[in-house]
Amino acid sequence: MYELKIPARADHLDDVLEFIGKVMSDAGMDGKFRSNINIAVEEIFVNIAHYAYPSGEGDAVISASVTPDSLVFELSDSGTPYDPLSKDDPDITLSADEREIGGLGIFMVKKLVDDVSYRYEGGKNILTLSKRRS
Repeated sequence: MYELKIPARADHLDDVLEFIGKVMSDAGMDGKFRSNINIAVEEIFVNIAHYAYPSGEGDAVISASVTPDSLVFELSDSGTPYDPLSKDDPDITLSADEREIGGLGIFMVKKLVDDVSYRYEGGKNILTLSKRRS
Protein backbone atom coordinates (compact mmCIF):
# COMPACT_ATOMS: atom_id res chain seq x y z
CA MET A 1 0.00 0.00 0.00
CA TYR A 2 1.28 3.43 -0.95
CA GLU A 3 0.05 6.73 0.49
CA LEU A 4 0.69 10.42 -0.10
CA LYS A 5 -0.84 13.13 2.08
CA ILE A 6 -0.41 16.52 0.48
CA PRO A 7 -1.88 20.04 0.61
CA ALA A 8 -4.78 20.16 -1.84
CA ARG A 9 -3.25 22.84 -4.02
CA ALA A 10 -2.55 22.68 -7.75
CA ASP A 11 1.06 23.70 -7.16
CA HIS A 12 1.59 20.23 -5.64
CA LEU A 13 0.61 18.43 -8.85
CA ASP A 14 4.25 17.51 -9.59
CA ASP A 15 4.41 15.70 -6.24
CA VAL A 16 1.25 13.77 -7.16
CA LEU A 17 2.66 12.80 -10.57
CA GLU A 18 5.93 11.68 -8.96
CA PHE A 19 3.95 9.53 -6.50
CA ILE A 20 1.91 7.95 -9.32
CA GLY A 21 5.08 7.34 -11.30
CA LYS A 22 6.69 5.53 -8.37
CA VAL A 23 3.64 3.29 -7.90
CA MET A 24 3.49 2.39 -11.58
CA SER A 25 7.24 1.86 -11.88
CA ASP A 26 7.13 -0.50 -8.91
CA ALA A 27 4.19 -2.29 -10.57
CA GLY A 28 6.08 -2.54 -13.88
CA MET A 29 3.51 -0.49 -15.76
CA ASP A 30 4.29 1.84 -18.64
CA GLY A 31 2.96 3.13 -21.96
CA LYS A 32 -0.74 3.76 -22.45
CA PHE A 33 -1.67 2.27 -19.07
CA ARG A 34 0.61 4.75 -17.31
CA SER A 35 -0.64 7.66 -19.37
CA ASN A 36 -4.30 6.85 -18.65
CA ILE A 37 -3.70 6.63 -14.89
CA ASN A 38 -1.68 9.86 -14.89
CA ILE A 39 -4.44 11.77 -16.64
CA ALA A 40 -7.22 10.31 -14.47
CA VAL A 41 -5.52 10.93 -11.11
CA GLU A 42 -4.35 14.38 -12.22
CA GLU A 43 -7.91 15.36 -13.16
CA ILE A 44 -9.32 14.27 -9.80
CA PHE A 45 -6.51 15.89 -7.79
CA VAL A 46 -6.88 19.20 -9.64
CA ASN A 47 -10.65 19.11 -8.99
CA ILE A 48 -9.99 18.58 -5.28
CA ALA A 49 -7.46 21.42 -5.32
CA HIS A 50 -9.91 23.83 -6.98
CA TYR A 51 -13.24 22.89 -5.41
CA ALA A 52 -13.01 20.83 -2.20
CA TYR A 53 -12.00 23.56 0.23
CA PRO A 54 -13.76 26.93 -0.02
CA SER A 55 -11.10 28.41 2.29
CA GLY A 56 -8.36 27.10 0.01
CA GLU A 57 -6.76 25.20 2.90
CA GLY A 58 -6.93 21.44 3.29
CA ASP A 59 -5.25 18.18 2.42
CA ALA A 60 -5.76 15.45 -0.11
CA VAL A 61 -4.73 11.87 0.51
CA ILE A 62 -3.88 9.59 -2.37
CA SER A 63 -3.44 5.92 -1.67
CA ALA A 64 -2.63 3.17 -4.11
CA SER A 65 -2.67 -0.58 -4.00
CA VAL A 66 -1.26 -2.98 -6.54
CA THR A 67 -2.64 -6.46 -7.06
CA PRO A 68 -1.76 -9.01 -9.70
CA ASP A 69 -4.94 -8.00 -11.55
CA SER A 70 -5.25 -4.24 -11.06
CA LEU A 71 -4.06 -0.93 -9.70
CA VAL A 72 -6.42 0.96 -7.41
CA PHE A 73 -6.01 4.63 -6.54
CA GLU A 74 -8.12 6.22 -3.83
CA LEU A 75 -8.27 10.01 -3.52
CA SER A 76 -9.84 11.53 -0.44
CA ASP A 77 -10.40 14.94 1.07
CA SER A 78 -12.40 16.31 3.98
CA GLY A 79 -13.74 19.24 2.01
CA THR A 80 -17.26 20.04 0.86
CA PRO A 81 -19.20 16.80 0.22
CA TYR A 82 -19.54 16.28 -3.52
CA ASP A 83 -20.23 13.21 -5.62
CA PRO A 84 -18.86 13.89 -9.11
CA LEU A 85 -20.53 10.71 -10.38
CA SER A 86 -24.03 11.97 -9.57
CA LYS A 87 -24.06 14.31 -12.55
CA ASP A 88 -25.13 12.96 -15.93
CA ASP A 89 -22.41 12.51 -18.52
CA PRO A 90 -22.19 15.40 -20.96
CA ASP A 91 -23.73 14.96 -24.40
CA ILE A 92 -20.56 14.94 -26.45
CA THR A 93 -22.57 14.89 -29.68
CA LEU A 94 -23.42 18.56 -29.06
CA SER A 95 -21.04 21.35 -30.04
CA ALA A 96 -19.07 23.08 -27.28
CA ASP A 97 -21.43 26.06 -27.53
CA GLU A 98 -24.50 23.84 -27.00
CA ARG A 99 -23.14 21.79 -24.08
CA GLU A 100 -23.49 22.73 -20.43
CA ILE A 101 -20.26 23.82 -18.78
CA GLY A 102 -18.50 21.17 -16.70
CA GLY A 103 -18.54 17.42 -16.51
CA LEU A 104 -16.02 16.63 -19.22
CA GLY A 105 -13.20 15.88 -16.78
CA ILE A 106 -15.04 13.18 -14.83
CA PHE A 107 -16.43 11.82 -18.13
CA MET A 108 -12.86 11.48 -19.38
CA VAL A 109 -11.79 9.78 -16.12
CA LYS A 110 -14.59 7.22 -16.56
CA LYS A 111 -13.29 6.43 -20.05
CA LEU A 112 -9.65 6.09 -18.93
CA VAL A 113 -10.13 3.65 -16.05
CA ASP A 114 -12.20 0.49 -15.66
CA ASP A 115 -14.14 1.46 -12.55
CA VAL A 116 -14.84 4.69 -10.67
CA SER A 117 -16.77 4.85 -7.41
CA TYR A 118 -17.56 7.55 -4.86
CA ARG A 119 -18.50 7.42 -1.22
CA TYR A 120 -18.76 9.94 1.60
CA GLU A 121 -17.54 8.32 4.79
CA GLY A 122 -16.19 9.63 8.07
CA GLY A 123 -16.45 13.23 6.88
CA LYS A 124 -14.44 12.49 3.74
CA ASN A 125 -15.08 12.45 0.01
CA ILE A 126 -13.49 9.26 -1.29
CA LEU A 127 -13.15 8.57 -5.01
CA THR A 128 -11.74 5.21 -6.06
CA LEU A 129 -10.23 4.58 -9.50
CA SER A 130 -9.47 1.05 -10.60
CA LYS A 131 -7.62 -0.09 -13.72
CA ARG A 132 -7.13 -3.72 -14.72
CA ARG A 133 -3.59 -4.77 -15.62
CA SER A 134 -4.42 -6.35 -18.97
